[in-house]
Amino acid sequence: MYRFLFSSKWLGYFVLAVIFATACVFLGRWQMDRRAETLAEINRVVSNYSANPIPYTEIKDQFDALDPEREWSQVQLRGSYDLEGQRVVRNRPLNGQPGYDVVVPFRLTTGEAVVIDRGWLPIGNNTPGRPDVIPAPPAGVVTVVARLKPAEPKLDRGAVDGQLASIDLASFASELPYPIATGAYGQLASEDPAVQPMPTPFPKPATEEGTHLSYSLQWFAFGVLMFIGFGYAARQQARNAAIDAEDEEDEQILAAGGTPKKRTTVPRKNKRPTAEEEEDAILDAQGY
Repeated sequence: MYRFLFSSKWLGYFVLAVIFATACVFLGRWQMDRRAETLAEINRVVSNYSANPIPYTEIKDQFDALDPEREWSQVQLRGSYDLEGQRVVRNRPLNGQPGYDVVVPFRLTTGEAVVIDRGWLPIGNNTPGRPDVIPAPPAGVVTVVARLKPAEPKLDRGAVDGQLASIDLASFASELPYPIATGAYGQLASEDPAVQPMPTPFPKPATEEGTHLSYSLQWFAFGVLMFIGFGYAARQQARNAAIDAEDEEDEQILAAGGTPKKRTTVPRKNKRPTAEEEEDAILDAQGY
């Protein structure tokens, strides 16, 4: 009954079903991997974002090579800002608005130097390509609490004087007359003493999981449905073939003057009528 499955046409259908299902499994697993990355980031935010600040001396090695599990950890530093080394970073959207980040070297009382991202500024209206005002950091010795963030990769695009294309700390270090840590920087949480005006502070990262799980389940379901559809089509083909075989057998019995046996299969709804049935239908329509 199912010998037709070994025909070239049905083997081609089966191969297409396998390819489609494989692609669905791949996309489903990709969404699951994305979900795992999202959950790991959420766990880091939940664990580190609001935890007690750690003194710089206990975590200073993270500024040279940041452990991903320490991202968003709060660090307490004491030193002074180098206003001469201040830069703005281009193309930093926030809540859908274009703008800049303000990064300033921070020279600690221990002699080391790190970079602090003090916040966000909107694009300016007075001079194209520059913010209208860059709020100055506090002068003198300052106590800063900042959250650890990894250095960003270098971008193949230029920036005007006083600006950076990204927070690429290695490139930034080449513009300064003293060394800075190039593995991580600090995203400002608070300053003491505080000053006004200030750049716009960064919002807390989102901790919603998103739709990765539902998307992955949908892709897996599509892969399963492909085989269900293939099986249904094969069953219908086998059923129609069985009906055709019974019709042929009935015609042979009628031709021999016998009586057809009772059917074992349900006739097709779209079965084409015989010539005799068509003739009877025409006569009925004409009133005979």
